[in-house]
Amino acid sequence: MKNSLVLVLNSGSSSLKFALIDSVNGDTLLSGLGECFGLPEAVIGWKFDGQKSEEAITAEDNHHQHAINRIVKLVDDLGFSEQLVAVGHRAVHGGEKFTSTVRIDDEVLAEIDKLADLAPLHNPAGAKGIRAAMAAFPALPQFAVFDTAFHQTMPPKAYTGAISRELYEEYGIRRYGFHGTSHYFVSREAAKMLDKPVEEASFISVHLGNGASVCAISNGESVDTSMGFTPLAGLMMGTRSGDLDPGIIEFLMKKGWSQEKVFDTLNKKSGFLGVSGLTSDARGILEAMENGHEGAKLAFEVFTYRVAKYIGSYMIPLSRLDAIIFTGGIGENSLPIRREILNNLKLLGFVEDVQGNEAARFGAAGVIAKSDVLGAVAMVIPTNEEFVIAQQSVALL
Repeated sequence: MKNSLVLVLNSGSSSLKFALIDSVNGDTLLSGLGECFGLPEAVIGWKFDGQKSEEAITAEDNHHQHAINRIVKLVDDLGFSEQLVAVGHRAVHGGEKFTSTVRIDDEVLAEIDKLADLAPLHNPAGAKGIRAAMAAFPALPQFAVFDTAFHQTMPPKAYTGAISRELYEEYGIRRYGFHGTSHYFVSREAAKMLDKPVEEASFISVHLGNGASVCAISNGESVDTSMGFTPLAGLMMGTRSGDLDPGIIEFLMKKGWSQEKVFDTLNKKSGFLGVSGLTSDARGILEAMENGHEGAKLAFEVFTYRVAKYIGSYMIPLSRLDAIIFTGGIGENSLPIRREILNNLKLLGFVEDVQGNEAARFGAAGVIAKSDVLGAVAMVIPTNEEFVIAQQSVALL
């Protein structure tokens, strides 16, 4: 549809993902990734109409700006400039300040900068991408969609840490949660599939990818989620440890480990990678399991057990359950992982629909199990965070 396109940007410290989204139907017309920013081998690649292209980024000072300038030219060369109505940015951390999508101005940008303490790897990079996009598209309105915003409906009993109150009051230490845009999207899609108003539905949304989180959703609102003050909390992930006794940190530092080494290990050398001693990729774990690798088998068992434990515990904040929703790269595609999680939920009455589970892969949605005990289903719904960012940006125009 004419004049319905939104350029969606996701700026990381060394990368920039982008997609040109039709805000009406969710179609992706153009997508790409700039990566290795700050290194001599920085590149930007894109996919359009089934064709892929890539080129080097040669700018030495600001790879984000160079990449966005290249995107501007690409959009113009492909004839989409006249249909572009907004730029939508994925912003990781909105703290308690941002509870919904906002139009970006100098004040909003300053607040994102202030929140850098809560997300030192993400917010400064996001702000850099926003500034580059504002310079490249000065006439277009720009919007920020926060990963944390959907979880701002959690009650105090869910987000308050059992620590000194002054740590919250002085430093804002509490549970914030992430993947909010994904949990928001799949809960709305699940309600449509069940032909039920989302305001009257209850779900447990399970986003499984290299990063992973669970969210309890009651009447369309997040009431609890597994990630916490940072994305390190909650489930075991590709390279992140997930929940851990904090005393281990003190123990390792007394053994001579530096703070940097401890958190590098917990963030980048744990999870699937750490337990298996092999790989952070779920596909590699499953393949190694088939070949008898004991570390891979243990990683599979720890991961699926922990996901099932969180699902079971998230029955507590809900008065009923309509569906468990699997999404994310692993949740959408890994049949063996979904099957094992469901096996761990037999007490809740879930019986796998083998045919349905095998069919719900590679972009296909569907019901994969049913529970007569709860009157609920388990389903797979592919997430589409870019579509949410495009829709919410246009909604504020």
